[in-house]
Amino acid sequence: CGIISKENGGTFMLDDKKIVVVDDNDNEIEMEILFTFDNEEFNRQYVLYVNPNEDSGEVYASAYTEDGELLEISNDDEWEMIVSVFEAFING
Repeated sequence: CGIISKENGGTFMLDDKKIVVVDDNDNEIEMEILFTFDNEEFNRQYVLYVNPNEDSGEVYASAYTEDGELLEISNDDEWEMIVSVFEAFING
């Protein structure tokens, strides 16, 4: 259905099903949230989202804090868990 990729840093503000990602160059990019989920194993919250202005089908994933700060996903085991959750999401 699409490519899933890591989003490196930035912050977001949650507004309905929209997310505003602020990149490293302070550009605000409005994204559409696919879903969020919590994972007890890694004790983190995650958000998966897409850029509605891109036709690539690329899906972005980030961990996030209660304050809306996006966190990089650098652990391979954590990344594999996110991919598994995404695959379950798209396969229904």
